[in-house]
Amino acid sequence: MHSLRRALYIALAWTSFAFGVVGVFVPLMPTTCFMLLAVWAASRGSPRFASWIREHPRFGPTVVAWEGERAIPRHAKWIAGVMLAFSILVLVVTLSVVWLKLLLVSGLALLGLWIVTRPEPGSAAVRLIRR
Repeated sequence: MHSLRRALYIALAWTSFAFGVVGVFVPLMPTTCFMLLAVWAASRGSPRFASWIREHPRFGPTVVAWEGERAIPRHAKWIAGVMLAFSILVLVVTLSVVWLKLLLVSGLALLGLWIVTRPEPGSAAVRLIRR
């Protein structure tokens, strides 16, 4: 059973990593949340893969900032805010079921508020992110 669990964690890690890479190129597809899931799963199935993600020049600094400080870089907050605002606009214009529209818009607005209230990384993490 142990090897099956390890294989499932590795499969989840690679799948999440792949979705995160796709998110770099596809608008409205998140990258960071998939990378966080990938590093979490990899930590349980393949610590070497988890280390590789943490050391990756594109994805690592944001993951390390979140793991170490529960911090979100300012540029990521801006991108998330713009994408959430766009999603809200699309929902308002296209959805006709009023209660569902209110529920989804409220949920996205609360998510945006949560993101904005997260701290920004400390100076050491900022240097890693800008590298």
